[in-house]
Amino acid sequence: MAHLFAPFTLKSITLRNRIGVSPMCMYSSDDGVAHDWHLVHLGARAAGGAALIIAEATAVSPEGRISPGDAGLWADKHVEPLARINRFVKSQGAVPGIQLAHAGRKASAARPWEGGGHLADDAGGWPVIGPSALAFGAPLTKVPGEMTAADIVRVQTDFVSAAKRALVAGYEWLELHAAHGYLTHEFLSPKSNQRTDRYGGDFENRIRFLLETTRAVGAVWPDHLPLTVRLSCTDWVEGGWTIEESVELSRRLKTEGVDLIDCSSGGGVADAKISVGPGYQVPFAERIRREANIATAAVGLITEAAQADAIVREGKADLVFLARAVLNDPHWPLHAAKALGQTAALKPPRQYGRGF
Repeated sequence: MAHLFAPFTLKSITLRNRIGVSPMCMYSSDDGVAHDWHLVHLGARAAGGAALIIAEATAVSPEGRISPGDAGLWADKHVEPLARINRFVKSQGAVPGIQLAHAGRKASAARPWEGGGHLADDAGGWPVIGPSALAFGAPLTKVPGEMTAADIVRVQTDFVSAAKRALVAGYEWLELHAAHGYLTHEFLSPKSNQRTDRYGGDFENRIRFLLETTRAVGAVWPDHLPLTVRLSCTDWVEGGWTIEESVELSRRLKTEGVDLIDCSSGGGVADAKISVGPGYQVPFAERIRREANIATAAVGLITEAAQADAIVREGKADLVFLARAVLNDPHWPLHAAKALGQTAALKPPRQYGRGF
């Protein structure tokens, strides 16, 4: 029976356990370039026993950054600092992954600790784009420029270029960000996509941007390495994107070569009412895994070892991705192994042996 500390193989990659570190924005890059903060932040979680370390949402273009401090892969100068991090991550027995993203109408924002609202163009911000000229809502009040056909091709080309650089940087797991109200999710949701061309309107048209982008990235990403997608499985609002649409989209993504769906939710509208509680998003991962017949990762207030183990044992998801839990405790996997009696499956670094 699968459990939290059983290995998991996807394509040519075998994870040492079922614990992944979710991509978490640090807002601490310099013109997209990673620094020592990122090495220590991601390296600590690799040494702490996680099997998969997914680097934060990494912009495929300068305009695609959430904030001026976002990570980037739009230029060759970004590659070596990331490669340095990946070499350390792999030396600790973990697999390095990356999430490629474009923030769409949520771009050009201040860092969270600086308020998080849109920055004026004359105060460090820049014009934003989206599928339709609809603002997200306070404090993100900029009205995006509606993307032209040429804009769509340009952004998709940026994703392809970033994927090529990710491979050079040593990443072995690629995730496309189609969640949390950023550009690709904006195309999916009728709340943010009111186009009347082939990229808007019905379900088939709204999923077109993601399917085309996935196909283009898949053409340059090696067949032997996992290609995954993060979805917001519901907008949590009437008339928005739904779990039923996520199931059908996941089926389509599987035919395009996607290997796993990272199942999150929300972020697409400012007034969503979300019923938050321990494991509140796990049912999305369970349903997509069952109905779309594709591997899934569960996220969302998963904090306890027994809770995470049960998700895997009960077949609700193949992997468990943690964010706040591993921010609070970089050694969460090692502590979980001890709590579950799985210390033989996960050993601490030799340098830390006496502490465990």
